[in-house]
Amino acid sequence: MIDLSAYVKTLPAPAHIAIYGLGKSGMAAAQAFAAAGARVHVGDDDPARVQDATRHGYESFTAADNIWNIARLLVLSPGVPLYAPAPHPVVHAARHAGVEIIGDIELLGRIGLKGWTIGITGTNGKSTTTALTAHILNSAGMTAHACGNIGYPVLALPPQAVDETLVLELSSWQLDLTPTFHPQIAVHLNLTPDHLDRHGTMDRYIAAKESMFEGPGTAVIGVDDDYSQAMFARIKAKGQRRMIPVSCDNAINDGIFLSGTDIVDTIFDGGVVGNLSDLPTLRGKHNFQNAMMAYAVARVMGLGIDQIFDAIETYPGLPHRQFPVRTINGVDYINDSKATNADATEKALATFRNIYWIAGGLPKAGGLSGLEHYADRIRKCFLIGTAASDFAAWMLEHKVEYEISETLEQAVAAAHDMAQSDIATGHGAGAVLLSPACASYDQFRSFEHRGEVFCSLVAQLNEKKAE
Repeated sequence: MIDLSAYVKTLPAPAHIAIYGLGKSGMAAAQAFAAAGARVHVGDDDPARVQDATRHGYESFTAADNIWNIARLLVLSPGVPLYAPAPHPVVHAARHAGVEIIGDIELLGRIGLKGWTIGITGTNGKSTTTALTAHILNSAGMTAHACGNIGYPVLALPPQAVDETLVLELSSWQLDLTPTFHPQIAVHLNLTPDHLDRHGTMDRYIAAKESMFEGPGTAVIGVDDDYSQAMFARIKAKGQRRMIPVSCDNAINDGIFLSGTDIVDTIFDGGVVGNLSDLPTLRGKHNFQNAMMAYAVARVMGLGIDQIFDAIETYPGLPHRQFPVRTINGVDYINDSKATNADATEKALATFRNIYWIAGGLPKAGGLSGLEHYADRIRKCFLIGTAASDFAAWMLEHKVEYEISETLEQAVAAAHDMAQSDIATGHGAGAVLLSPACASYDQFRSFEHRGEVFCSLVAQLNEKKAE
């Protein structure tokens, strides 16, 4: 784990640390602080997690306890509300007592990192861009760790990671808890309304993303939406960072853009540098943007074009992000469980045709708005979860055939039967696509759990052709 002992020595003794939220990152923080000699106090909304943590020797606390007289920091899980719909009682108590509230990413920045730091944010595409960037750097012989909102909690990294390259996926929730750490290379992909139930306003959501770009370094920013264009202009006006715009939609000077499936670089090399066609793990325009972002980071770090594209061709893909699970008689079965909003699902609908779409779950604001342009690509929709009845109304409005399957098991079976029968009757192959446009928590522990169940169900499907 990361060594926090030097940082703990900078705190007034005795160093009492409050940690609230005992998921992976919270427990990693507790372990790191305890190993550094701090006195660790833990809390969580789930009493079972607190009970389990106290077995490791940590002391428990709640918002009402008098810990705020002694705590030097509150290390908060990103999932605990800071603002909306209301600050968590622990947040309110810490603010009232003047106790600083930070997250584990901020702690990482306070211990004196010596290697490259790359931060990647945006509404959609963060995980793929993070994983692809780390893959490229590691393929070139560097030691790069994909971490943050992907992979390891940062404080669970090996001690030597502070001297190596950190490729950090950073959510807006994490950035809200990161007031002073700003990565050397800061990457922003895109911005659409999301998580407004957590941030309260779009302005606050944008501000969380934009905070990553304070201070010197390089800014790599996608400029294909109005919010991101405005962000680019504001950051450029400050004059602190080297600016690299990236576009899938328009040719740009002094930047990187897409022409068909070619990457054109007018900032480093002055022309076409590579082609993105025929990459099964990076299909679709949105993944082309992810690849261009990773390419830009690698060029900033001095990698050559051949090194970058050789690595892109071997990128294995991420589970739950348009991941090809299986092909049965020409029908692709695609796990896109990470698509928890309509904007993310749009990327999948734009990539495939003749789609047997599995959608639904715990709905988000906006529902399926914006997906009507893809109605003609959908052969039938199989609806699951809490959103099923609301989504059914959308299907009726846009003349999309559907059925309410209720559970993922029923939806996979029905979609499979129809897709295989359609092949037998000459309709041609398509894709059975899990792209829910919803959160998972009504029926699953997480989007990962939902995707794992889908993969398990697909693995059990019969390959025999329908007659």
